[in-house]
Amino acid sequence: MKACIFDLDGTLTDTLESLVYSVRATLKEMGLPEITKEQCRTFVGNGAKYLMERSLEAVGDAKLKRLDEGMKVYSRVFDENCMYEVVPYDGIVDMLDALKVKGIKVAVLSNKPHAQAVKVVREVFGKDLFDYVSGQQEGIKRKPAPDGVCHIMDVLKLDAAECLYVGDSEVDIETGKNAGLKTISVTWGFRSERELKEAKAEYLIDRPAELLAYI
Repeated sequence: MKACIFDLDGTLTDTLESLVYSVRATLKEMGLPEITKEQCRTFVGNGAKYLMERSLEAVGDAKLKRLDEGMKVYSRVFDENCMYEVVPYDGIVDMLDALKVKGIKVAVLSNKPHAQAVKVVREVFGKDLFDYVSGQQEGIKRKPAPDGVCHIMDVLKLDAAECLYVGDSEVDIETGKNAGLKTISVTWGFRSERELKEAKAEYLIDRPAELLAYI
């Protein structure tokens, strides 16, 4: 194994509070009721547009008539608050350091907008730990399409047999499979073990240190 490609939200960093805060602030500015934290958790993973679509539907905008407005407000609010109470999960930093010591490259692939993905990674982990960070950006289809994984493999000059994909959701399971990578699902993120098993996770880990044992 020469590289590990990680999802960001729910895998490396606990960003749920920042997402809940930003969605609620967006809905409040639009004069709409707030969603619950549990609702937000289930809406996360498919990018900002999907998050806003599900949030608007949850508060009564079934036809998404205010989606464009919501996206404009959310983009501004989230850019200001993407680091709100964001922390790495316990054991993540030690695991990443151990991978680097072993000479394994580490990269991030997120459906979070690219600028915010880069900002979170740099502020939480510094600018030198990861070999590459890719968020949602024009010209690269978002997960679960394999495009982002393929882009990272091109940058790192590696193929699927040399890479491992790690994520916390059904979106990540599908992404890894679509890209032809062995895929690890983590149970500490935004989806339960039951949800991951229902999504046909091929391998589950409960602690970051277990990834080292797997490798």
